[in-house]
Amino acid sequence: MVSRDKLPYRDCVGICVINQDKKVWLGDRLGSTELQKSNYTWQMPQGGIDKGEDPLVAAKRELFEETSIQTISLLKEAPDWLYYDLPDDLLGIGLKGKFRGQRQRWFAFHFDGDESEINVLAPGDGNQHQEFQGWRWESLHVVPNLIVPFKRDVYTQVANVFSELVI
Repeated sequence: MVSRDKLPYRDCVGICVINQDKKVWLGDRLGSTELQKSNYTWQMPQGGIDKGEDPLVAAKRELFEETSIQTISLLKEAPDWLYYDLPDDLLGIGLKGKFRGQRQRWFAFHFDGDESEINVLAPGDGNQHQEFQGWRWESLHVVPNLIVPFKRDVYTQVANVFSELVI
């Protein structure tokens, strides 16, 4: 068994994309270690911050790499890092076995483009690995209930931080 205390958190960004109807973008994840035992496959885009990369730059990069979305404007950055730990049964397995969980910096963007821009089947102009098998727009207050249980606290915090953007 891997010791939780000896593993670091992975620095990561999370992205909340809000459309003109005040709904947020959710992707239906392809199978992964974290989801194999769960019926909760929905999440907002998120991904790692490269060494020396600015979190805002990472957020825009990850959003494009996962969804092909580029036509956005920044609305808000969450004021604090948000953390989640992997459950014990995924420790040493999830996140390539290298991390105890994630330390996430969250950003909210307004989607200014046309939905035809969104491509999760061949994202990043077809140059990136597919992470989602589908997507939808959803009310922000519903989102935490659709997320894998060990990430729900982070998603509840995200919903609270960005709630005034969807009123």
